[in-house]
Amino acid sequence: MESTPDHPYTFTEPGDALWQQYDELATRCFGHRVGDITSLRNRATARVAIRDGRVVAGGLGLAANQFFGGKAVPSACLGAGCVAPEERGHQLADLLMIERIQALRERGAVLATLWTSSNAYVRRLGWQAPVPVFGWSVATQDLRTFTTDGYRVELGLTPDAQALQRSLAAEWNGPVLRPGWWWSWQEKKSSLIIYQFSRPGQPAEGVLSIATAPRSPRGMELIVHDLWAPNSTAAAAIYAFLGQHHSRAETVQFRRSALPPCLTLLHGLRRYQLTAEAWHPWMLRVLDTRQALLLRGWPADLSFATAVEVGQNAHDKPQRYLLRVADGAAEVEAADVEPVVRFSQGQFAVWYAGGYTSATTARLGGVHSESADALATLVRATHHLDPWLPDLF
Repeated sequence: MESTPDHPYTFTEPGDALWQQYDELATRCFGHRVGDITSLRNRATARVAIRDGRVVAGGLGLAANQFFGGKAVPSACLGAGCVAPEERGHQLADLLMIERIQALRERGAVLATLWTSSNAYVRRLGWQAPVPVFGWSVATQDLRTFTTDGYRVELGLTPDAQALQRSLAAEWNGPVLRPGWWWSWQEKKSSLIIYQFSRPGQPAEGVLSIATAPRSPRGMELIVHDLWAPNSTAAAAIYAFLGQHHSRAETVQFRRSALPPCLTLLHGLRRYQLTAEAWHPWMLRVLDTRQALLLRGWPADLSFATAVEVGQNAHDKPQRYLLRVADGAAEVEAADVEPVVRFSQGQFAVWYAGGYTSATTARLGGVHSESADALATLVRATHHLDPWLPDLF
């Protein structure tokens, strides 16, 4: 996009000099170096805004896949977005987002996901949060009630453990189908220590990644970044291993969204004393409604046909579709028919991610339906898997 009198900004993919300016701008905006701008340079798609020859805004995007309904859907994972303080208040962030999204749509993205504390700003552009996000803190001693139950702990990440993580990620709505470089990027970024858990002679059944930091006056902070287990027994073995750090770490911190939204931890504690901290959530936007519906997975035992309407921005008419689902696949056609269920753009993103757990929660979220049965069926169609995004970017 070229500059105009109304919008005196030029948007472009940065070369070496502009990339350096973007890095310096991000440091000024965030108050610290943003290491991803350097480490992801050869992986990410970047766009910057220029005014008078100087970078005044920028952002990264990763072309990746995210699991929804058990299938990997092409997505844009956005991060490191910033606008110079002196340029704020002129809709520059909106204009830059359009450029960032367009660049990744050209690479096939039909969804866009980001972590942001600027929820109102991105909500206005069509994003919405499918689920609340929490970090947890628990006394290390209280994990000692769990047992390892014969599991062996091995230091390091193996192809077997990576395959386990991928298969488990497909059981949720939201996790990134991590490419091979993802692990090494995160390991270097956060100085992670990675363990895998297995029974003797058996393949991996658990993956744990942690970071440590000194704690004054003695001991250390223990922070869990990844915890993957296929069942409560394997999860208990991981909790028991964390409990073995009690002599040096008073507490175990589970960073935001590190724990899946289930109660295996809470149901096994010695004392029900732990701290939950609400974080800004991950937010989802559907960029291509038809393709997003066609590419995601659906329950194999569910069959229905429903006319739906999906709101767009203030300048475009809502889109209407006839959605047919059968045998685990969808057919979608544009149809000028009276919709049975009406979604705003943000509500559609929540529904798509399985964020509505019942027709009741959908109605409370503002979803309008002419049929309670149709709405309940639509909710079941996406909530057969729970929303969870354990990946930070």
